[in-house]
Amino acid sequence: MTVQDSITRGQPLPEDSTPPPPHPPEKSPTHPLSPQNRPFFLEPRQSPEGAALLVHGFTASPWEMRPLGEALAAAGFLVLCVLLPGHGTTVADLAGRRYEEWLATVQEGYGQLAKKGLPVFGVGMSTGALLLLALAEREKFAGLALLSPFLRLRHRLAPLVGLLRHVKRHQRRRLPEHLTPYYYDRRPLNGIHQIRRLIRRIEPNLDAVTAPVLVFTALGDRTVDAASAHRLYRRLGSPRKELHQFDAEVGHDLATRGNPRWEETRERLLDFFRGIASGA
Repeated sequence: MTVQDSITRGQPLPEDSTPPPPHPPEKSPTHPLSPQNRPFFLEPRQSPEGAALLVHGFTASPWEMRPLGEALAAAGFLVLCVLLPGHGTTVADLAGRRYEEWLATVQEGYGQLAKKGLPVFGVGMSTGALLLLALAEREKFAGLALLSPFLRLRHRLAPLVGLLRHVKRHQRRRLPEHLTPYYYDRRPLNGIHQIRRLIRRIEPNLDAVTAPVLVFTALGDRTVDAASAHRLYRRLGSPRKELHQFDAEVGHDLATRGNPRWEETRERLLDFFRGIASGA
C-alpha cells in the first residue's frame, strides 16, 4: 500500500478501551481532495543530502507545510509531507478518527523515506510534532524540528473533553476567510480527546527520544500552553537540543508565512539540519 492509499483510506487500527463517540461519524467523502491539501513529494535539483518528513497539525492540511517543504527541497533535501487521516476532507471525517491512524500514516511516510538510504529528518507542526515524537521513540531520526509542540492545551475545558465529546461534537473557532480552504473552522471534540491520548502516550517516554531536536515556541500562542513546550524540551533525552522562543508578536502558526518571524524560523531550521547532515 502506498502512502497516498494509506492516507486517503485511513485504515483503522485495533480499538482500545476508550469508548467511541455517541454518534457514528459519516463515511469518508469520496470526492477528490483539493490539490493544495494533498500530500506532496519534492525532489531537490542536486543529489539529496537527506530526506525530510513533514507532518501538519490538527484540523490543518499539507498546505501549511509547503513553504518549509519548498525551502528544504531548495536546500538539498528530499521532502515528503503526509496527509493525516480525516484532514483535508470534512470535519465529520475527522470526528471519527483516532491518533493511532495518524501515527500509522506518519510511520508509513518514514518507511518510504528510509528506503531511500538517506538520513531522515522530521518537521512537525503542533500535533504533527507530537506524532513525530511518538515515532522517534522507536525509529532513528537524524534530527527533528518541532514547531509549537505542547503537553497542555490552553482551553480550560480541555481536561473534560473525554466526557464533553459525548454531548457536544464540535468546538467552533474564528478562521480568516482566506484560510478556510486549508483548515477546518470546527474542531471535533473527539479529535481533541485523541490529542490528549497522544500526549499521555508520549509524555512518560520523552527521555527515549535521543535524536537532535530543535524546538520553536511562542509567547503569543493562544492555542497551546507555550510553557508546556519548555517542560517537553527539558524532558527530552536528546544530547543535542535547542529551544527558540518567540515573543508575544508570534502566535501558534509557525510553519506558514503568516508567522511574522517565518524567515528566521526557516533559516534556523535549515542551519540546524545542514549542520547535522554535514557532521558539524
